[in-house]
Amino acid sequence: MDTVKRLATLNRIRKLSVLMDTSIGIPGTPFRFGLDPIIGLLPGGGDLISAAFSAYIIFLATRFGIPREDLTKMIFNVALEAVVGTVPLVGDLFDAYYKSNIRNLAILEKHLMAVEPELEKVANELLQEVNR
Repeated sequence: MDTVKRLATLNRIRKLSVLMDTSIGIPGTPFRFGLDPIIGLLPGGGDLISAAFSAYIIFLATRFGIPREDLTKMIFNVALEAVVGTVPLVGDLFDAYYKSNIRNLAILEKHLMAVEPELEKVANELLQEVNR
């Protein structure tokens, strides 16, 4: 995958992670949550839908050659949130707090900084160019 496609994939992962975990702020507080706990409120399948979004994010992350141990951590994060999320109300509060997609994004970005620091440099240069 060339650099442009890698950046597009990384950007897609970032946008989905933010959308699912931190896109909505509570006015007057620093607390943010995303669509994940809201989708989880849907009876009978909301948690499965949220887990599917998270699995897609992990699928995209595998395109970066993420090591098995990091991939295992990412899967654990999603599995924990999915299992606890099935508990009525408590699970939805846990979803709002735990933010598995943001955790997984951090794992991916740490991996990329270690093996491809130039990718972040190119991303920052493109961002500066767009903001001009």
